[in-house]
Amino acid sequence: MVPHSRPWITAADVRAVARAVRGAALAQGAEVARFEAEVGAFLGLPPGVAVSSGTAALHLALLGLGIGPGDEVILPSYVCVAPLHAIEYVGATPRLADADPATYNLDPADVRRRITRRTRAIIVPHQFGLPADLDGLLALGPPLIEDCAQAIGARYRGRPVGSFGAVSIVSFYATKLLTTGEGGMVLSRDRRLLARLRDRRDYDERRRHAVRYNYKLTDFQAALGRSQLRRLPTMLSRRAAIAGRYRRRWADLPITLPDLTAGRSHVYHRFVIGLPGAAAPVARRLARLGVTARLPIFQPIHITLGLDGFPGTAHAFRHGLSVPLYPALTSREEALVIRGLQQVLA
Repeated sequence: MVPHSRPWITAADVRAVARAVRGAALAQGAEVARFEAEVGAFLGLPPGVAVSSGTAALHLALLGLGIGPGDEVILPSYVCVAPLHAIEYVGATPRLADADPATYNLDPADVRRRITRRTRAIIVPHQFGLPADLDGLLALGPPLIEDCAQAIGARYRGRPVGSFGAVSIVSFYATKLLTTGEGGMVLSRDRRLLARLRDRRDYDERRRHAVRYNYKLTDFQAALGRSQLRRLPTMLSRRAAIAGRYRRRWADLPITLPDLTAGRSHVYHRFVIGLPGAAAPVARRLARLGVTARLPIFQPIHITLGLDGFPGTAHAFRHGLSVPLYPALTSREEALVIRGLQQVLA
C-alpha cells in the first residue's frame, strides 16, 4: 500500500537527534531556545514559545489574548477538533463558521454573520497548505489566531502566513510539513505576550504561584526540528513538484484540483481533490489498487456537536478526497497514485 502520509527522516536528522541525546540535557534547554529563534526568524518574527503540541500552542494563544469564560471564539467546522478542545480548555464558547468549498478555508462572509459582541478572536487554519482569505478576515475586526499547522512556508501577498495574526501557532506532529514527532510553537510580534506565555509553559522553581502548565518541548525533539527546518525549502519544493505532476496528469479528469488563488502560495500539506460524487467510495476503490486516500477531515465539528446550517462544510466533507503527497513519496508510488485515480475515474 502507498501510505497516505509518511515523515521524511534523513541521516542528518538522526545525527542531530543523536548529538542532542549524547549532550548534557535531554529536556528543554539550549536546543529548544535555538529552535524557537530559528522558526521565528523563518517567519520574520521574534523567537517563539515551543510547546509539547499544536493543541497546547492553541491553548496558550487563547490565554495570551485573555480569553476565558463568557467570551466567544469563532472557528471553522471543517477542521480537526484541536481548536475546539483549546477553546473549551479556557472556558470560552466556540462558535462555528462555514467553509468556502472551493478553498476549504473559512468563508469570511459566513464568519461576519457569526460575530457577536462577545466575539474575542477568530481561529484561522490555513487548510491543507493554502492561505485563508486574510484580507477578508482581518477586515472583520476580532483578533486572528493563525493556525499554521498545515501551512508553515506558505505566503500571502508576499508575506509568510503566521505573520498577520495577533498570535499564530504551528504544529510539528509526525505528518506535518516539518516534524519533531510531537510538538508545536506559539509566535507573535508582541514580545510581552510571548513572555507571558513562556512563563505559563512550565511551573518549576517559581517564587509566586499561578496556574501554569507542563507544556515543554525536549531538546532532542528540537534538534530534530532544527534539522528539518534547514531542509524545509527542499521539502516544500518536492511537494510542489509532485503537485505539478498530479495537475498535469489529472487535468482531464472530472475532478476539481486544489485552488490556486492569486497572491497565495500553496505548500500542499495535503493534495485535496473535489469529486463529482461522494469521496468515500473512491477512497475504497483506490485502496483496492494499493493507494491509501482519506477524507481530509475525520468529521466536521458541527456534526460532532449535533448542529446544522453549514452547507459549504457539508459539501467539502462529502466530495473532498486527500491523496498521497509528501516529500518521501517515491517515483514508483507517485506513478501508482496517478494511475490509480485515472483508473478509478475512467
